Amino acid sequence: MTYLGHRFVVDTNVLVSRLLLPDSIPGQAFAQAQATGDMLVSDETLGELAEVLSRPKFDKYLSAKERRKFFSLLAPLCIKVEIVQPIRACRDPHDDKFLELAVNGSADFIFSGDSDLLGLHPFQGIPVITPVQYLEKTD
Repeated sequence: MTYLGHRFVVDTNVLVSRLLLPDSIPGQAFAQAQATGDMLVSDETLGELAEVLSRPKFDKYLSAKERRKFFSLLAPLCIKVEIVQPIRACRDPHDDKFLELAVNGSADFIFSGDSDLLGLHPFQGIPVITPVQYLEKTD
């Protein structure tokens, strides 16, 4: 299956992995998905990414300026989705924002390394896959 031209949701952990290790599996999957499709975001998912990237624990890997630059370059490349249908389905309520985004944005897939999200595969017909599974499907 190819995901060319598809709409997708990326969990924050995949985005952070991509930033810290661009050549990692999550980094490769994100780069390929971004090159061939449209990433969806919401106010909540962008807010979480901004908060996570501001954490001092990342100072030893990248400067705050580099992390802000990543965020400022990423956000305009995404399609912002308004959440009109709330969803409460995940064991970890903090992950519901990714399910809401996928459903409200008519996503074709979610990719994540989070076991709480992966355990819901498929969610309302939307595949929830790992970066490795994404790359395997696009080879």
